[in-house]
Amino acid sequence: MKNNNKNKQFAVIGLGRFGTSVATTLFKLGYDVLAIDVNEEQVQKISETVTHVVQADTTDENSLKALGIRNYDVVIVAVGSDIQANVLTTLLLKELGIKYIVAKAINELHGKMLAKIGADRVVYPERDMGLRVAHSLVSTNVLEYIELSPDLSVAEITAPKILVGHSLAETNLRVKYELNVVAIKRNEVLLVPPPSDEKIKAGDILILVGQTKGIQKLEELE
Repeated sequence: MKNNNKNKQFAVIGLGRFGTSVATTLFKLGYDVLAIDVNEEQVQKISETVTHVVQADTTDENSLKALGIRNYDVVIVAVGSDIQANVLTTLLLKELGIKYIVAKAINELHGKMLAKIGADRVVYPERDMGLRVAHSLVSTNVLEYIELSPDLSVAEITAPKILVGHSLAETNLRVKYELNVVAIKRNEVLLVPPPSDEKIKAGDILILVGQTKGIQKLEELE
């Protein structure tokens, strides 16, 4: 039986680097993807790697209706260079009753505006990539880093040597660093959730959720 989640349909508006990456990745994962851009050249580039691709001006309500955009479960607004088009497209999608809208923002003010007009989720690709690169440069332990808010982050960190051989309970990360270990990656095995008596082994990857300052302190351990 087909996984019901695979029946989800996605539309991606704006085919710059971010939009193209999202659209092609979703398609590779087996989803139905409609890719849209106002630029014919961008449309041609992606024509072989998504389900459907259309050249259209999404700041025009009639164009959106003609595309059958209401039939899509999730619409990603990945327009980056033109903030006005980004905001107007998001607003029109909200008015058309789209179930779930993900909108790309280039800064905090832009993000607040998108949230105000109804985006269900606002993403900051450039900022988040910058954070990941910066954290990977200052700490060889950090594999992945996502800031959920100024105080809350998610990180994948190679277990520091000082924690190896100790159980999660013994490390007391929740009290010391205000961090919760939600999973441990060990080779091909993923322990979710890991038991408190599970001993950390060399090479383990800890998936942590918690205070940003706590993750920063853990990065400094060797």
